[in-house]
Amino acid sequence: MSATIEQLTEDALELSERDRAELAHRILLSLEGAIDGGVEEDWEAEIAKRVARIKQGTAKGRSAEEVFGDIRARCQ
Repeated sequence: MSATIEQLTEDALELSERDRAELAHRILLSLEGAIDGGVEEDWEAEIAKRVARIKQGTAKGRSAEEVFGDIRARCQ
């Protein structure tokens, strides 16, 4: 990590929690376009594949009860 980033980090950590959250939000927003890199198109293709499997009857579904049970087990 460069000295500039180290100094910025130190300065940012001295901010209030609210100001740090605002700063983090602004930084993440500034990266939004750079991170996308075709993700939207990838999700559209994945959704189309899943819908096709459902329509063909080859998709294997799970009940909401089973899914939420798995989530609860992971969180304990």
